[in-house]
Amino acid sequence: MTQARMPALFLGHGSPMTVISDVPERRAWQRLGQLLPRPTAILVVSAHWETQGKTHVTTGPILRTIHDFRGFPPELFAMQYPAPGSDDLAARIERLLGSDRIQRDDTWGFDHGAWGVVQPMYPEADIPMVEMSLDRTLDAEAHVALGKALAPLRDEGVLLIASGNVIHNLALWRQLAGTQPDWALEFRERVNRAMIENDHAALTRFAPDDRAAGAAINSAEHYLPLLYTLGARLPGDEVGVFNDTLDGALSMTSYLLGDTALLTELA
Repeated sequence: MTQARMPALFLGHGSPMTVISDVPERRAWQRLGQLLPRPTAILVVSAHWETQGKTHVTTGPILRTIHDFRGFPPELFAMQYPAPGSDDLAARIERLLGSDRIQRDDTWGFDHGAWGVVQPMYPEADIPMVEMSLDRTLDAEAHVALGKALAPLRDEGVLLIASGNVIHNLALWRQLAGTQPDWALEFRERVNRAMIENDHAALTRFAPDDRAAGAAINSAEHYLPLLYTLGARLPGDEVGVFNDTLDGALSMTSYLLGDTALLTELA
């Protein structure tokens, strides 16, 4: 049987509370899990794992659930996501990206950038999963190149999920929560258009005086996962935008690359 090509996803994950809240964004994740072809494995590039010098990938059969946050209800800290790891997938990633770029890592686990979006999609935690870090020594184009190198996994049954936020500035969010500032609306529209048009330059190169980009991207770790989804685009892919909500300086905007017909069923 021919393996169906898997989509590539960028999921705006927002607050950890989303995973235990009855909100439209979480309901969309749940519905995605029902509509997508069932993956043989999942690879998550998370905003919450930053490394220096090499891209790390998780290894080991059992990985810990990392609660990398504070000040939230006990029920959130009690959540576990015991999906099995996959050394086979980690080895395949190493072959695709090169052993000089990859560090296998058995000390990490699944942080909330990973389990926080995958748990609503696949609550049974029965699909092997690997998490991948962001090497902060790389420039934007190098992150795109890594995404491109990972694209063959989509034809091998692997669901590629990049987890972050297009707009993520917590300091400004505390000031602007409940509003939709003009700069954020403009930046969101610009990124949506660039993703649809496959405009790499518009997503990787920002002028020093680009105030909207400076405010939206801020420390960049939540934006960089988007570049992996951009890089993993294959010929014939459509781009669908969903969960396109904005609260102050935090957007939940998400993208599906592949067959976007199923997005009509998310509502």
